[in-house]
Amino acid sequence: MALLTAPDDRPVATRPPLGRVDVVTVLSVFVFVLTVVPARFVVGPLGAAGTPAGIMAVLCLFWYLSSMIAGRTSPVQGRQPVRTVMVLFVCAMLGSYAAAMQRTLPGLEGNAADRGLILTAGWAGIALLAADGVERLDRLEAVRRRLVAGGGAIAVVGCLQFFTGFDLAGHLAFPGLTTSTNYTSLLSRDEFNRPMATATHPIEFGVVMAMLLPLALHGAVYAGEGRRGRRWFLVAIILLVLPMTVSRSAVLGLAVVCLVVLPIWPVVWRVTAVLVLGVFMVALRALVPGLIGTLTGLVSDIGSDSSTVTRTNDYVVIGESVAHRPWFGQGFGTYLPQTYRILDNQYLLSLVETGLVGVLVLLTVILSGWFLARSARRALLARGDRETAHLAQCYAASMAVALLSFGTFDAFSFPMVATLMFLTLGCCGALWRLSRED
Repeated sequence: MALLTAPDDRPVATRPPLGRVDVVTVLSVFVFVLTVVPARFVVGPLGAAGTPAGIMAVLCLFWYLSSMIAGRTSPVQGRQPVRTVMVLFVCAMLGSYAAAMQRTLPGLEGNAADRGLILTAGWAGIALLAADGVERLDRLEAVRRRLVAGGGAIAVVGCLQFFTGFDLAGHLAFPGLTTSTNYTSLLSRDEFNRPMATATHPIEFGVVMAMLLPLALHGAVYAGEGRRGRRWFLVAIILLVLPMTVSRSAVLGLAVVCLVVLPIWPVVWRVTAVLVLGVFMVALRALVPGLIGTLTGLVSDIGSDSSTVTRTNDYVVIGESVAHRPWFGQGFGTYLPQTYRILDNQYLLSLVETGLVGVLVLLTVILSGWFLARSARRALLARGDRETAHLAQCYAASMAVALLSFGTFDAFSFPMVATLMFLTLGCCGALWRLSRED
């Protein structure tokens, strides 16, 4: 029997009381807030750092740290590479903040530097809480299910926005929250509506869908009786809305998912998946004429289109900034588009803001998720647990999507995709830890 479906056979005296709020319950609420509450809504005085999901992530860090006061409640038990990685990340961000304070900062840049520290605290909190707080593999499976459910919900909103132009998320209102920026309810490209649901941009929405697609696939291929229809619907709606974002990043993310997940499937599954993708493209071409051609053009024109030329010019423009502050940059969050320019490459933006140290640490953060998931897969296969090993590969695919997409847009400027990456990292750490426990 796979560990994901194993019952809780601990003695009754050692099980958590029914009324206790455990980490998975908190993470489930967090997933709901992250996906359903539009990221443009903030607590006014806190600005862009005051999104409900961001505030909750910081509270998760406080909860995690306060639980370490007593050994009985401390989540720090045994090895956990995510702890080391997050310490390195936080230190790099603090070093960048110290470097920023060495120069005279304009008011906007000073506020942005402070906001960067708040974002860093939230990302660290959600990654550490997931990595150390999930107690069992079946509870980690609950986190996966709720992530996919949240993604399916906003995928439905995105489909509605694409076909009708009606922005359901734009008509939502939350007491006590204000809109952080001038909100554009609908973007378009080549006469196609570009949905973004509750995200802040179609590119962000498309990458989020690509990161959630492998997790949805896992739930569908290992669904029990009576659940297959619902879980395959989630896969279908996520796969359907992904190309509707008319985003190169989303299409490349889909390709990454196929390259990482399909090779581990049995031959019959792979052949079926290729045939289904072929039928899906034909059906999409008939349903939305011109969309497949537009997406094909986006990918085939890489290197010659105006977007790529602009990105290439960025290397020349920022050379002087990097040369003056090569190690810790000018300060995380301080390279403001309204003051300087938009850098559609998170690695390039991190090089300017956090220097060489920050870029190396960022790569370490993302790659650690990949290697932890792959290591967990090997350990689970050695134990004969193919279902959970498949889940590990799907988490690795999500981290691979993040690794690629961070090079195609400034991901840290978009709260949903950045937070999802750190949550996925925490889940990879939890899976690595649990795969080695007896």
